[in-house]
Amino acid sequence: MENKGLIVLVQPFNDLKPESVKFVSNEVRKIYPDIKILNAIDLPEEAYYPERKRYKADSVIRFLNNRTDRGYVTIGLTSKDISTTKGKIKDFGIMGLGYRPGKACVASNFRLNKAKADEQLFKIAIHELGHTQGLEHCPEKTCFMRSAEGKNPTDEEVDFCKKCKAFLINKNWKFNSI
Repeated sequence: MENKGLIVLVQPFNDLKPESVKFVSNEVRKIYPDIKILNAIDLPEEAYYPERKRYKADSVIRFLNNRTDRGYVTIGLTSKDISTTKGKIKDFGIMGLGYRPGKACVASNFRLNKAKADEQLFKIAIHELGHTQGLEHCPEKTCFMRSAEGKNPTDEEVDFCKKCKAFLINKNWKFNSI
């Protein structure tokens, strides 16, 4: 997948505070500078799972995918509870989901530490964007691509490890410093 000219679209949903969108976008820009923030929209009605009062993440991704043109990747940001099917569990609550590779992903701050929600949401967002580029989960405990394994390890994550960073640099990620 050639990424020359790839632009990351940040698609906030109406439930997320604008300050959170701004923080996450600014942090993503430090790692991948070519981003554009879209106007907030409603979550797609067809993604709502009324039995658990959640949104199905794969349905949200499908919705975003249909709105994402070639040369772009979209990260949806929400404060709503999201879930996916995991093995025999039909409705497994998650913090984010991104297809590997893909052109859309979603991240939610619903399950995050409220005092650190913006910082943690950034880490979830950059993790899911990594999946869209083809990255798998990483065994390094401090890498953004670490698997959550049903928990919230974001406080331990500090950066992409050397291997994951090299992979992304090969995809034309810039890794701008502060």
